[in-house]
Amino acid sequence: MNAPQTFEGWQVWDLVQRLGGQMRVTGGMGGGVIIGWDMGAALQLGTALGLSPRIIAELLPPIEAVMVRKVNEQSGSGGLEGFDP
Repeated sequence: MNAPQTFEGWQVWDLVQRLGGQMRVTGGMGGGVIIGWDMGAALQLGTALGLSPRIIAELLPPIEAVMVRKVNEQSGSGGLEGFDP
């Protein structure tokens, strides 16, 4: 349905799969909320994998926005309980 349409898209999707441990999280009384990926780490990892920094900068933020929304929806009240990267 939303499969990448280009080689670069597939490269960025592969990068996304590797970013599970590179989350930025904020916490409060209600638990933690994911606010995004560590983009510095994402750019470094992508560059190490041979991806163009421009492609990463173009394609990763929209994917990040959907990831943040979906993960926080799945965790219920915004906390990280039940999050499984």
